[in-house]
Amino acid sequence: MNQRMVRELQNQMMKIQEQLEHETVEVTAGGGAITAVMNGHMKLLSIKIDPEVVDPEDVETLEDLVVAAVNEAITKAQELAAQRMSVLTGGMKIPGLNF
Repeated sequence: MNQRMVRELQNQMMKIQEQLEHETVEVTAGGGAITAVMNGHMKLLSIKIDPEVVDPEDVETLEDLVVAAVNEAITKAQELAAQRMSVLTGGMKIPGLNF
């Protein structure tokens, strides 16, 4: 690979990274009781909690639902990033690119 090709690849990668910052995934847990929105950089943007699931006597269930929603959002954001980066890698696993 010559330097021009490397620069082009780096430019494309930077462009994809910029786009991922603005792309989001949205997931729900507990049948829609919790909604989590995360961008392609795996930054949690919002959590919505249906007031009906807020039970002061059962905080543990609410905590479990939030954890489930956030973990699912992370998985979906990683899948989004991997999908976008596969354009550059042709689907090959490249060491150091953990998307």
